[in-house]
Amino acid sequence: MKTEMIQQETLNEAVRLLQEGEVVAIPTETVYGLAGDATSETAVRRIFAAKGRPSDNPLIVHVASVEQAKQFVTHIPDVAAQLMDTFWPGALTIILESNGRASSLVTAGLDTIGLRMPDHPLALQLIEATGLGLAAPSANRSGKPSPTSSAHVAHDLSGRIVAIVDGGETGIGVESTVIDCTTNPPVILRPGGVTREQIESVIGDTALDPALSMKDQTPKAPGMKYTHYAPEATLSVVAGDLSFLQQLIDEARQNGQKTGVILFDGEDIEADVRCFLGTTMETAAQRLYDCLRRFDQTTVDQIFVRDLSEEGVGLAVRNRLHKAAGGRIIRP
Repeated sequence: MKTEMIQQETLNEAVRLLQEGEVVAIPTETVYGLAGDATSETAVRRIFAAKGRPSDNPLIVHVASVEQAKQFVTHIPDVAAQLMDTFWPGALTIILESNGRASSLVTAGLDTIGLRMPDHPLALQLIEATGLGLAAPSANRSGKPSPTSSAHVAHDLSGRIVAIVDGGETGIGVESTVIDCTTNPPVILRPGGVTREQIESVIGDTALDPALSMKDQTPKAPGMKYTHYAPEATLSVVAGDLSFLQQLIDEARQNGQKTGVILFDGEDIEADVRCFLGTTMETAAQRLYDCLRRFDQTTVDQIFVRDLSEEGVGLAVRNRLHKAAGGRIIRP
């Protein structure tokens, strides 16, 4: 009972701060978000300042219901309604035509807005209690791996924000999928916790944003325009088998570099520091950002990881690794 009282006091304080235009780190089922009133220019400016995020990068607005989502858009087309019915609350952000109610800083001056209903009890409680749509990008310094625990948030943003609501470790581990429902067919702008296969089982064919695979294309999704998720050491994606991966690590070590490697359980590769993603793409998604952050606590110079399959949530994990590597791919 005492623990419940403490948590309720924390939530009450977070509600007060959010209603006063402050920004608060909150847990969601994907990663921790840095939340602020989506209609308040002051609050949104504080989000950008805390993260050091470029202001031409739009933010996702988190809502507690479809009715609340309607407050921010001109209309909800049938295809978007189907997705909301199936995947909300959940790890799916839907891009719709904005009615201008959110701050123009949230939409980065675009005529569209991204909306999501998180599947986390504390996040939903906060949204409902404040009565606000909460703009909430990941609660990390811009460009760094997203936070999957309150400790990650504190490491990045201590002294830059007024409060962190601790909801334990997140479940999914990678950000939400972003789908643009203002086009026909809808376009997946960012792969994430809801897979392309799951989406297409509900609404039929979708397209992938060309920017996901073409360097000269500018991404339209929140959080995808710049290099992200990067550890401090140089990360390289290796398009080859395990023997080629070991060869690259051995060469780096012979050149006096300390090496790190990201592996799946059961893969036998020697390096100075090893981090394991488990046995499935789902566990890989959960562990990825924590893994990247662990390397920052070491003195490794080079990190290597084999390229991944694009099936299911693997598309999201692969996308984050390629972004973290800045597109650096080593081929045999």
